[in-house]
Amino acid sequence: MEYQKLASVYERLEITPAKLEKTDIIAGLLGETPDELLDIVPSLLMGRIFPDWSQLELGMGPGLLYDSVCFITGVSKDALKDTIRDEGDVGKATEKLLEKKVQSSLFSKKLEVREVYEKFEKIAGAAGAKSQDKMKRILSDLLNSATPSEAKYITRTVLDELRVGVAEGLVRDAIALAFDVPKDAVERAYMITNDFGVVAKTAKAAGEKGLQGLKMKIGVPLKPMLSQIAPSIDDVLGDVEDVAFEIKYDGARLQIHKNGSEVRLFSRRLEEVTQNLPDIVEYAKKAIKEDAIVEGEAVAIDPVTRKPRAFQYMLKRFRRKYDIERMAKEIPFETYLFDVLYARGKSQIDEPFKNRRKLLEEIIEPIDKKFELAKQRITHDASVAEEFYNEAIEMGHEGLMIKNRLASYTPGARVKHMYKIKPVMETLDLVIVGALWGTGKRTGWLSSYVLGAKDMETGEFTSVGRVGTGVTEEQLQEFTDVLKPLIEYESGGEVRLHPDVVVEVAFQEIQESPQYKSGFALRFPRVMRIREDKSPSDAETLERLKVLYEAQRGQAK
Repeated sequence: MEYQKLASVYERLEITPAKLEKTDIIAGLLGETPDELLDIVPSLLMGRIFPDWSQLELGMGPGLLYDSVCFITGVSKDALKDTIRDEGDVGKATEKLLEKKVQSSLFSKKLEVREVYEKFEKIAGAAGAKSQDKMKRILSDLLNSATPSEAKYITRTVLDELRVGVAEGLVRDAIALAFDVPKDAVERAYMITNDFGVVAKTAKAAGEKGLQGLKMKIGVPLKPMLSQIAPSIDDVLGDVEDVAFEIKYDGARLQIHKNGSEVRLFSRRLEEVTQNLPDIVEYAKKAIKEDAIVEGEAVAIDPVTRKPRAFQYMLKRFRRKYDIERMAKEIPFETYLFDVLYARGKSQIDEPFKNRRKLLEEIIEPIDKKFELAKQRITHDASVAEEFYNEAIEMGHEGLMIKNRLASYTPGARVKHMYKIKPVMETLDLVIVGALWGTGKRTGWLSSYVLGAKDMETGEFTSVGRVGTGVTEEQLQEFTDVLKPLIEYESGGEVRLHPDVVVEVAFQEIQESPQYKSGFALRFPRVMRIREDKSPSDAETLERLKVLYEAQRGQAK
């Protein structure tokens, strides 16, 4: 299949706002997609190249992409950034610059979808001292063979900014429509495989029965189930009959896969972090008594006081590429398990939480202060729960998780049967989409960050406010180091950034505001920390902000 066919579908999707029409367009393409491409086309429609859990990562930021575009168009980087500013995004800028450039090879050979994908694989596999040069050369060759419209979407895909408004829900519905299978069967299959390519191929080849036969696999991580913030303990107790309270540990969520003697660890972002945490791997081998997929929280601990350390210490472990064993001794981790997703040779996600917890207790042999079960208290007495909450805070943890013991596990969903309660004002995970160069004492640093939430209709991050408080001078340097490579263009002292960095932001309330594209603004926002354990896909959506705003209004009444 020619890549131009995929590019033409992108064009149609970009100008089509209605979800039903988008679904029809996607279903039409999937129905015409050859079997050998069904494994990659669903992801490409969402602007993704590899599954979230794949060890392959493109690893190209704006800088390397700009070098490639400048090379094939013959313009300077400043001229490219000016064009990006004028056109609104790098894809349109690349298209416009290529339209101006006469290329003898432009129409000599048409790009194929598989060829484009294989080029992406080569970029992801580039290694060694000159890996960046290899990546730029491969991308330059690819763009040089592309038509202007194809180049627009290739560059957008590289930066994970496709901007055609296709999210998982649309792909799910389109697979169901294209291959005449129920939506809930497609959704279920995706939940346990985490791969729309597998789902699409199975739906086409074997229909609903084939989808029902798909099984969870150890080594393929599931998206984590997400909680909601509870106004109070009493509010939850009034709604849930059978409830368990667990300590909410301030660490990094881990999904641990044990298959025989092999243990693999995946972060909340579904990135494999096995090599970074050899101590947890060894504890898991000893403590998990059978093949299983379990979930827990890894917490950085002060070796003297045994109190949890700041989140930044944890990130040092996850980022580390060298001296890993030494770092494990300097920053020891304690791991607390709270759920089991697979054990006894089958999925456990349909089981009620009380059964999953019982099974977890059966398959884990705790290692004291190293690899334990999350501390839990089952009660419907608010005073007992309050005492447990205070105990968690005194221990240095975040607060409590409140779980419905009769509920199943829904991967990737923010459910209404699991809550968290913390002693801080509301927080949101938002993406930094812009910044200002500082002045005075902040000269040389990027500060006053523009925050964005994802609009699921368009796939873009829309601004919801600006924040400049809560950041120390040391953090300003850290933020600048992280954000500087993501600069797309500058205008005066204002900088537009590729949306890649997620920050946790505390605020007092959500307000309506015409000042920002979203129509909302955060009152008294304050940066709490960078969340390197979260990707932009984990950030808050505009739709969720609307829900929180309406709930806030209801509470005010």
